[in-house]
Amino acid sequence: MEPTIITYKPEYKQNFIDLNTAWLEEYFFVEQHDKDVFENIEKVVLEPGGEIFFCLINGEVAGTVAMQKVNDDVIEMAKLAVDKHFQGKKLGNLLVDACIDFAKSNHYKTLMLVSSTKLDVALNLYRKYGFIKVPMDETDYHRADIQMELYL
Repeated sequence: MEPTIITYKPEYKQNFIDLNTAWLEEYFFVEQHDKDVFENIEKVVLEPGGEIFFCLINGEVAGTVAMQKVNDDVIEMAKLAVDKHFQGKKLGNLLVDACIDFAKSNHYKTLMLVSSTKLDVALNLYRKYGFIKVPMDETDYHRADIQMELYL
């Protein structure tokens, strides 16, 4: 039952959508911008130079996260989600590690994210990695009320 991190494969696209929809519906609601990303994952995330990681356990998708290019110096970590059945197993750590490795290997200077102050567990995870709160940039998400950055 060793977790494995892999990069995007089209056959896992629905898993990405399902995992993210589940947590969005639990804590907030699925916004139009979420739907736009889900419908155009390849164009919005991958084609500009981003990536999507999946954490697999015994071949089952247990978690996912997206990396979206902001500009040549900044990449955004977005849509981090772990299946409820697999929470508490530190899979979020593995996904964040993959994001940091990706950002460093692609020579980004900053890894940023937007989140909600309602999500204590997520914010604690980000702080553990050294993300710090910065002033909010304009965002498409109504739920986002905190921006954090990690300088690489």
